[in-house]
Amino acid sequence: MRKLIIFLIVLIIVLVAVDRVAVAGVQRDIATRIAASSDLSGTPTVTIEGIPFLTQAIAGRYPEVRFDLGTLTYNTVKVDNLRGAAYDVTAPLADVVQNRAQITAGRVHVQGTLSRSTVDKFAPRGVKIGGSGDRLTASGEVDLGVTKVKFDAEMRVEVVDGGIKLTADKVNGIPSKSAGFLTYTIPFKGKLPFDVKVTGVKAVPAGLEITAEASDVPLRG
Repeated sequence: MRKLIIFLIVLIIVLVAVDRVAVAGVQRDIATRIAASSDLSGTPTVTIEGIPFLTQAIAGRYPEVRFDLGTLTYNTVKVDNLRGAAYDVTAPLADVVQNRAQITAGRVHVQGTLSRSTVDKFAPRGVKIGGSGDRLTASGEVDLGVTKVKFDAEMRVEVVDGGIKLTADKVNGIPSKSAGFLTYTIPFKGKLPFDVKVTGVKAVPAGLEITAEASDVPLRG
């Protein structure tokens, strides 16, 4: 009985070791494919969720693959901490071993942050973007006749075709009808990874957090 217990313990250790080696190899392969699919200069960090991995590998399906793309720039728009997950990833083991491009994801979810400095970069001249917590504000001076008048306003954000639109809300110091110049759009004309479309935006302490999604995404090598 003791020998059997020792044998089982050793077998479990060996299987766990093989499992971890296998998952590391497939994570590298998927990371390379993500880099190629997204035109990345570096290799992203990829983590396949769920254990045991070998069960998923044999089935050729991975419920969740998480990735970290780092900081990227799209048409002068810098996106920090770009990360996300691919769900329902189909990757037949034979395709992975033979490096064939037959890996797809049923859905990809991506999120990242536009820093306050990035949001400020696209603001109209003379307008300073700031805020605290999850509140985004604008401040500055505007010429009203022969007088320079200071103003401040809270900024409302929304997703529009082609970018992120910021609109002045709760304006102080100048008439609301004169605050149209505060409205501006941060463009997203470049190709985002996996051809995801920006679906949401919200103000956060670091700036603006965007979320984007795509369906039926091929991960080509």
